[in-house]
Amino acid sequence: MSTRGRQAEAARNDLRLLRAAHEVFTTQGFDAPVSAIAKQAGVGMGSLYRRYRTKEELLQRLCLIAMERAVEAAEAGLAQDDPWEGLALYVRTCVANRSGALAPVAGTIEVTGEMWRTARRGDEVAERLVARAHEAGVLRSDVTVLDISLLMEQFSRPAPGPPGEEHEHVKQRLLAIALDGLRAPGATELPGEPPSPEWYEGRWGSAP
Repeated sequence: MSTRGRQAEAARNDLRLLRAAHEVFTTQGFDAPVSAIAKQAGVGMGSLYRRYRTKEELLQRLCLIAMERAVEAAEAGLAQDDPWEGLALYVRTCVANRSGALAPVAGTIEVTGEMWRTARRGDEVAERLVARAHEAGVLRSDVTVLDISLLMEQFSRPAPGPPGEEHEHVKQRLLAIALDGLRAPGATELPGEPPSPEWYEGRWGSAP
């Protein structure tokens, strides 16, 4: 096999591993053995360990990818002319990508510098998206960026039982209800103070 062919095969194996790891960790729990990931990906354990020496490295890579996709979703939202449609696109895309599915690993793995930098970039773009919606008067004034992030985390959790069309249908119905709940002016006063950035980031550890 040529060098280019081997590189292409390695890239395909890596993609299969990452997809399998995300599925195994978010459905079986983060204590699931890496052997279950290799089996689902259809690769050998040696292939897995050549790419990721530890489970933590694998989780760090998955978290970074999730952050990068969230940044892309927010940027796509900002590219929309309509502030509400841009915000709704961001939320729907992140939910579809299950961007918050890995949140339960917060505090259990080391956060790399690249992860912190990507998180900062995601915060910046999301804040611009939310500020634009507030300025346009389409997002209720008491909703914050962190409220939306935590809402997306809730929708990223897998439903009980095997996945199916009915689960997806129900999720989309509930997401439509939740999005309407974000619209200004809002009928019910939100209880308590909004979540703080210190609490939100503190789940992952101390930022550099």
